[in-house]
Amino acid sequence: MSSRRVYSTDQGRICPQCDQNAHQGPCTKPQSNLQGDGIVRLYRETKGRKGAGVTLIDGLPLSGAELKSLAKYLKQRCSSGGAIKSGIVEIQGDHRTLIKSLLEQKGYKVKLAGG
Repeated sequence: MSSRRVYSTDQGRICPQCDQNAHQGPCTKPQSNLQGDGIVRLYRETKGRKGAGVTLIDGLPLSGAELKSLAKYLKQRCSSGGAIKSGIVEIQGDHRTLIKSLLEQKGYKVKLAGG
């Protein structure tokens, strides 16, 4: 659940897209939630997980149901569990090489990042 400011006692109503005073017409700030350089990065992380490693997938240009569907596909192919947290897909275990090949088959440019 994400929170955003919609009202300020100083400014009044706030535009949810540009975070400025609410205006009459459409917002002039372009909406783009697909930020990044177009490269999907795969990390292995154990920090805060009592030594158990997870594979983190960052930089996917998807959101919502598409991201959830891709995460489900990757979890099934890796025979592992996982989650989506803040747009980053977590797959339990070290499956970087398998996930890299699966994402490259789907047309993504993938890099192994970290140690």
